Amino acid sequence: MTALLLHGLGADRRQPLELLAPPLIGVEGPGVRMLATDARAHGDSALLGTPADFALDGLAEEAVADALALDPGLADGPVTLLGISMGAAIALRIALRGLLPVDRAVFVRPSFDDTPYPEQLRPFPVMGQLLHDRGPAAVEDFRESWHYRTVQHRSPAGARALLSQFGSPRAAERAVRLVEVPRNRAFASDAELARVPEGGVRSLVVAAERDPVHPIELGERWASGLAAELVVAPPREDGLPALSARIREGVARWLEANPPRR
Repeated sequence: MTALLLHGLGADRRQPLELLAPPLIGVEGPGVRMLATDARAHGDSALLGTPADFALDGLAEEAVADALALDPGLADGPVTLLGISMGAAIALRIALRGLLPVDRAVFVRPSFDDTPYPEQLRPFPVMGQLLHDRGPAAVEDFRESWHYRTVQHRSPAGARALLSQFGSPRAAERAVRLVEVPRNRAFASDAELARVPEGGVRSLVVAAERDPVHPIELGERWASGLAAELVVAPPREDGLPALSARIREGVARWLEANPPRR
């Protein structure tokens, strides 16, 4: 079995490997083939480009091309997609467009919906503009912003996660990603979501409680549209170990109940 793991906005390929490799190995065994790529302007990617290069469909095509360069056999399937936040949106575009022979998909804490710049993602272009104008030192300006305070009121741990964008490698140089990626829609409508199970792809959605950037209501919407099981993890305030453990347990249980088709 081959799995393609896709990271979130501002992270890199280590993020899904650290979170999702344990349940994959635990269920599929040490022989599972895991591919994790860095999106444009993330991790070790040397690509930056123009604002137009950050369309989700383009990022999906690049992820598939990078993965195929690592393992051409990926095109023969079956493939399991696992994506976190932005990575979940990219995984959805891969499945919807048939860019790979996808058998299973795990969407962890989705944050994109059918609107550009949805409310939950509006802090990101603000951070991107601040980073572009003033660099990482602008973190103090963001702390004073309405966007930060709104998230902090609902989830102090979620607000601290936003601040980590200012400490990312080459954050100012890559600020365009924070402005442009949230402009995307992950899907056009709930009817488009329904095309995924109609195409034979089995899905799991993972959401977390009290997560302003990845609202549980949005996770419920994805799960409903995809005819997918929904796993609800505890909030960040319970601690990262508790959150990660619940995600891993839920993903492992679902993978075991839904083995890959041969």
